[in-house]
Amino acid sequence: MDMIHEVDKIYAIDSNGTIIAIVDFPARDAQRVDITHVFVDESLRGQGIAGKLMELAYSDIKNAGKRIVAKCPFAIAWFKKNPTYQDIVINVKTNPSV
Repeated sequence: MDMIHEVDKIYAIDSNGTIIAIVDFPARDAQRVDITHVFVDESLRGQGIAGKLMELAYSDIKNAGKRIVAKCPFAIAWFKKNPTYQDIVINVKTNPSV
């Protein structure tokens, strides 16, 4: 599945141009973004696509030198399960040493 990267989102579309997977991360200010929405079409769930979107978003945001505020319940849960990615996350910490 090809992912399309934009400044504030990463998404995939089907052959009809319908968004079938997306993570939105609009700017909060010059240094921070909010991850506000993660969606994967029901037909694709259970394949790890949402996690892949989170990894890609993390990478894009980190490369831009910004920090993350997780607002979406999926994003919050994902960061809690994946503490390796918490180095640029402001509001989700599961390991006091991170």
